[in-house]
Amino acid sequence: MKRKKVLKFLSLALTLALLLSLTACGGAPADSSQGEKTSSAAADKPAGGDKKISVGVNPVPHADILENAVKAVLAEEGWELEVVVFQDYVLPNTSLEEGELDANYFQTLGYMNGQNEDNGLHLAAVAGVHIEPMGIYSQKYTSLSELPDGAEIAVPNDPDNEKRGLELLVQKGLLNSLGSYGTDDNVTAESLTDDKEANPHGYKITTLEAASLPLSLPDLDAAAINGNYAIGADLPTEHPALEIEEFDDETSIRRTNFLVVKQGSEETEKTKALVKAIQSDAVKEYIEEKYKGSVIPSFIDPA
Repeated sequence: MKRKKVLKFLSLALTLALLLSLTACGGAPADSSQGEKTSSAAADKPAGGDKKISVGVNPVPHADILENAVKAVLAEEGWELEVVVFQDYVLPNTSLEEGELDANYFQTLGYMNGQNEDNGLHLAAVAGVHIEPMGIYSQKYTSLSELPDGAEIAVPNDPDNEKRGLELLVQKGLLNSLGSYGTDDNVTAESLTDDKEANPHGYKITTLEAASLPLSLPDLDAAAINGNYAIGADLPTEHPALEIEEFDDETSIRRTNFLVVKQGSEETEKTKALVKAIQSDAVKEYIEEKYKGSVIPSFIDPA
């Protein structure tokens, strides 16, 4: 009797196991079918139905320009702009390369070309937007003509911006020339202080870290300050530049921040809409009014 009960129990257990197995196998195709429907629906979505454009930027002034000027222009044409802010220069490009963004806006042509070459990226500039010129700022004087002989003028201490700052002083007539600077390794920016031919007014030339110049400005008579650091310290509002860099065709291209897309996307509907909006009169007026010379429009085509 016991043996019959055991056999009956085993028979029921096997039947239950078989039913559970059939149920599990039947569930898989149902889930797979649902997944195929979802993919098919996405694939059937018309290209013109995607009216959202995502752009990667750095905070200042790029994000500000997009949020407060470009977004409204695009909205008038039925486009939604998503501004994705990055704190570095690497992720905006790798994210664009990987298809996570439609465009980015933060870099010069030289930087983009270097990234393409060094990191195997495939990026293309489609529209120039702005330049962040170096300016001569002062909290003590309101014009260059007020600077007394022997005034202390600071420039950034990194090689590229140091030369750029000194060239700005020459461009605006504070120095006659750079003397032997750049051709004689023994001649430094500070050496120009004692070069009477290059520096007839005897200005004391000081070099400081670029980022520290706005903080040091109260202790100086004037300083050549990069646009991004001037904006960060709110100098354009509090103490507008006495003079800013002027650019010829070559330096304009080199200093301009461009709108960039992945190669192959230069002629898409999104790119064309974005280029039209970012180079519009409304954006030009916003840049000029907001930044008062610390950022200037540069609506040029990439060379």
